[in-house]
Amino acid sequence: MRLWWRPLVVCAGVLSSAACFAQSWNMPIGVTNVSREIHGLHMTIFWICVAIGVVVFGAMFYSLARYRHARGAKAAHFHENTKVEILWTVIPVLILVGMAVPATATLKDMYDASDAELDVMITGQQWRWRYEYLGEDVAFNSNLSTPRNQIGGDESRGEHYLLEVDEPLVLPINRKIRFLMTSDDVIHSWWVPDLAVKQDTIPGFINENWVKINEPGIYRGQCAELCGIDHGFMPVVVQAMEEDAFDEWIAERKQAAEQESQGVDREWAMDELMERGETVYESICASCHESDGEGSPPAFPALAGNQQLIDDLDWHLDKVINGVSGAAMPAFRSTLNPAEIAAVVTYTQNAWGNDTQEQVQPASVAEQIDP
Repeated sequence: MRLWWRPLVVCAGVLSSAACFAQSWNMPIGVTNVSREIHGLHMTIFWICVAIGVVVFGAMFYSLARYRHARGAKAAHFHENTKVEILWTVIPVLILVGMAVPATATLKDMYDASDAELDVMITGQQWRWRYEYLGEDVAFNSNLSTPRNQIGGDESRGEHYLLEVDEPLVLPINRKIRFLMTSDDVIHSWWVPDLAVKQDTIPGFINENWVKINEPGIYRGQCAELCGIDHGFMPVVVQAMEEDAFDEWIAERKQAAEQESQGVDREWAMDELMERGETVYESICASCHESDGEGSPPAFPALAGNQQLIDDLDWHLDKVINGVSGAAMPAFRSTLNPAEIAAVVTYTQNAWGNDTQEQVQPASVAEQIDP
């Protein structure tokens, strides 16, 4: 029985599987022109590879069936065929050139961050992101907001498990935004598939990328670099909104930042400091020192019942402002404002039974940060 039809069946199966893969498991098309260019380039290269595979495997299967030993075929012997050698050199070169031309055009677009209308500094920190709108005096930290009960398995996981934050990065659509990316500690990688942006953030170095979003919406990603024990708890959420709505949002955040700076000069009540301090602690400190202050010794010491912390307020404040050399404790002098530092130090001095009755005012923190 002749088996000439079997290679055709195999090729049909390959094409069918490739089509299903392209629809169900492919990279997203995205919501930027660059992301669509990348997707188009990806599909072009993909189908070129499929065509090459069909030709190569088709010829191989045909040869196996047509010239098999059972049919009495005898192997041909030939060498130093100049035409064949030229042919199998020229064809791959032409294929590579055909791939390189659209790839080069896409790469030029990807790396052209000039003429941006808004600059955003993105700083990776274990394990959160800090966003600064340069020239707008607006900056904030973005932390994982998935409840710890879900992470611990005490509650069912939500729709966006480990991909939700307390403060998303808010951006306008239809404006070119340049990202300046760095890190305060180790290498991180800021990645949002729908925006086609994946960029390493490296300590002491500033990388550049850009985006121009076409459609409003919420787009999620995460750190794509193995940056430490809580690497999986470092999501990215971008909220893209209409330009008018963004202008209103940035104006509100500037006003709030101005009011926050004015709060440095007034005396804060103990209740205010404790309330604000708990919020800051849960968003910034709890990932290492736990919500109950018990920590994870030796890397992250307990704060509850920590005698050195209780006995020496100045030491405690210095470690929060300047960090601990050679340890995972970063300096928060450029991450938190004086009111936040004062509040979180006051909170940890008095929470979990520490009860020192000590309190720190934002003005005294400001003096230490900018003497």
